[in-house]
Amino acid sequence: MAKVKTTFFCQNCGTQYAKWQGQCNACKEWNTIVEEVVQKPEKNNWKTPSNTQKRVSKPLTIKQIDASKEARLDTLDAEFNRVLGGGIVPGSLTLLGGEPGIGKSTLLLQISLKLPYKTLYVSGEESQKQIKMRAERINPNNESCYILTETKTQNIFKQIASLQPDIVIIDSIQTLHSDYIESSSGSISQVKECTTELIKFAKETNTPVVLIGHITKDGNIAGPKILEHMVDTVLQFEGDRNHVFRILRAQKNRFGSTHELGIYEMLGSGLREVSNPSEILISKKDEELSGNAIAATLEGLRPLMIEVQALVSTAVYGTPQRSATGFNAKRLNMLLAVLEKRAGFRLGAKDVFLNITGGIHVDDPAIDLAVVAAILSSNEDEALPAIYCFAGEVGLSGEIRPVQRVEQRILEAEKLGFSTIFVSKYNKISLKSTAIKIQLISKIEDLVEFII
Repeated sequence: MAKVKTTFFCQNCGTQYAKWQGQCNACKEWNTIVEEVVQKPEKNNWKTPSNTQKRVSKPLTIKQIDASKEARLDTLDAEFNRVLGGGIVPGSLTLLGGEPGIGKSTLLLQISLKLPYKTLYVSGEESQKQIKMRAERINPNNESCYILTETKTQNIFKQIASLQPDIVIIDSIQTLHSDYIESSSGSISQVKECTTELIKFAKETNTPVVLIGHITKDGNIAGPKILEHMVDTVLQFEGDRNHVFRILRAQKNRFGSTHELGIYEMLGSGLREVSNPSEILISKKDEELSGNAIAATLEGLRPLMIEVQALVSTAVYGTPQRSATGFNAKRLNMLLAVLEKRAGFRLGAKDVFLNITGGIHVDDPAIDLAVVAAILSSNEDEALPAIYCFAGEVGLSGEIRPVQRVEQRILEAEKLGFSTIFVSKYNKISLKSTAIKIQLISKIEDLVEFII
């Protein structure tokens, strides 16, 4: 029996201390440092049958390393594949985080029931009967998905050794515990130890593992920050529980881009993939209203048409309010200053409220032109034609700057039935013939002439 060793961990940020103290020096939180018993005897957690001798890694030159791409596992879910970069990479570890009740378990159970591979779904939070009730609403006829309710990693690895699954899904990492750490489930040391065991299993057997992670009240994944460094991919499942739409985005991805976006609709039968996001981002109206403008933006490789709503009104309390939802508030202040300086609009004494519909946050600077158009429309109380859309960045001197991949934005606008798109005249456009009219403008005064 190894000597018992106690260590103190901050339960908020994971910082380790030699002795107890009231405040954590790293995150400045009070009363979060807890003593945990750490006992590490000789480990025998996961060993491949063929791995009787310890493998020794040898240095190789760049030319000697095999650079052939491994085939990704298709999840049969277009949105999930897009965010991952084309599918699940064999031997990878993926961490999915999100608020309670947002649909993390539903998403991964749905993918498990779709997969044509042998899948082991390990749940430490629900019983097998509870999972079966949910599965009957999604896909009750799947015969390749196995359900295991277990929290002890040693027992999980025994079942893995006998079943030999192609994919392992853990719900959730905070419920697992290992015999080699004498502390409760969800503690810093348990989360690190269980994740380390799963990483060793995934890399040695080339089996992908997907973990569900709880989040704290601040929106960060619970446990030590090192957990996000250990895994290959970190996904965030977002949305409002009062609405039906959910957004999946990658915060870290070693095998693809982090700019991709997946959109789902929560239904009684599970999560429906939204292949055309513009249908939810553009509201349906019987009549044209002032303060609305459509922007052609990009999320990764996917073009999106989103609706920008602005409300300009006289300041009631003396000090004008500036509020933005889904848009950078500092950038809104910059655009208002450009409008006042370059176009002569007196907005300094007026309240300005801005909203991006659909509950998404947009960082693409190409939305600037639509924001300016919506503010001008609301200020003059004149509705913009519903067939107009905009794609351009506004500079401090009032010039309309070119944006990336403008042709892709133009084709998306044409596909959705828009007749005119406003872009910078400095954009190089090589499209031969299009049904949509491309209106080239060079400064913000040109936009004012067209829409007012």
